[in-house]
Amino acid sequence: MMRVERSLSRTFKAFIQSSKAGGVVLILCTLVSLSIANSSFGAAYLGFWHQVVAGLSVEHWINDGLMAVFFLLIGLELERELYNGELSDLRNAALPMLAAAGGIAVPALIHFSLNGGTPTQPGVGIPMATDIAFALGVLALLGSRVPASLKIFLTALAVMDDLGAIIVIALLYTTDLSFLYLLGALAVFAALMAMNRLLRIMALLPYLIGGALMWFLMLKSGVHATIAGVLLAFAIPYSTKEDDTASPSHRLEHFLHKPVTFLILPIFALANTGIVIGADWAAELASINSLGIIAGLVVGKPVGIVLFSFAAVALSLCRLPLDLGWRHIAGAGLLGGIGFTMSIFITNLAFTGQADVINGAKMAILAASLLAGVLGFVWLKLRGAPLAGDSDPDTMDLKQAAPR
Repeated sequence: MMRVERSLSRTFKAFIQSSKAGGVVLILCTLVSLSIANSSFGAAYLGFWHQVVAGLSVEHWINDGLMAVFFLLIGLELERELYNGELSDLRNAALPMLAAAGGIAVPALIHFSLNGGTPTQPGVGIPMATDIAFALGVLALLGSRVPASLKIFLTALAVMDDLGAIIVIALLYTTDLSFLYLLGALAVFAALMAMNRLLRIMALLPYLIGGALMWFLMLKSGVHATIAGVLLAFAIPYSTKEDDTASPSHRLEHFLHKPVTFLILPIFALANTGIVIGADWAAELASINSLGIIAGLVVGKPVGIVLFSFAAVALSLCRLPLDLGWRHIAGAGLLGGIGFTMSIFITNLAFTGQADVINGAKMAILAASLLAGVLGFVWLKLRGAPLAGDSDPDTMDLKQAAPR
């Protein structure tokens, strides 16, 4: 049985606080990018991101290079959740894992139902994603008006959601696969794992050098290079002691939070939200691809998360934390519709070289994310107070039926 009052680790508290500030920075960068892109400097601004440096465009370096560091941080957070967090216990993990599965499957089905068999079908992965920074940032704005368990549930859900997005990227958006380079990348990963598990090397530098080599080989393989960041995270030695500062994984995760939150993601936003809002913006938002994205994020996310969570509890696979009701799960589902970073990232992969389609899709992502964030905030502000006890009619029947 999960306790109503849970002590949040210092790492988790710092993450929540940085998400709040980081969300503000991302919003400002997005507004700046949108403003410049639609000004007289728009052509020069967009052209800057497409300048070629060392064989790749600036945008490419950001999306394949800097974002690999973002994926490294996601991997480190996922590893921590698996060892010490909500996902370390199968009973506790079942609820956010199945909720994440619903939040991935239902939006994908909605998009596919509208776009299947059309040129925009590859966009099926766009509404699957949740932006963990923005979602937790909204919760941070609500403060103590929502239960601590909801923050933990949404974190675990978003981490699993990101894992699902990573798998989708690896499976659906791989082009011109080179098995030789892929084998080389996997060989480096195996060597890094041997350094960790067999040789017990605790110095961080050898893993970072190996990770850079793995990134290069993965880039050449055709599998998106950011996957190397996730693999590197699981190769770096981890300590199961929550606050073990000697652990390379703990030290790296702590070091990366601020650079990722206040440097890498803002640069990504500046490079990828230069959306030109033309006279036909309404028609772009009414396209089947845009409708699939908006409906997937705003409707599919909450429906999938609530539906799969309800089924999991009804089938006695897990139970709700005692301070959460279904209204809290619905609120988390609404916040899950904030796609932003991951959705934009997948958009670039799904429609490579199709500037007009990418522009329309990004516009839909921004509109859907804004709507989902506002709905989630208002809903939880009005209905998000912790339950007074175990007898609340919102959850009593299912909780009594669930295993203890």
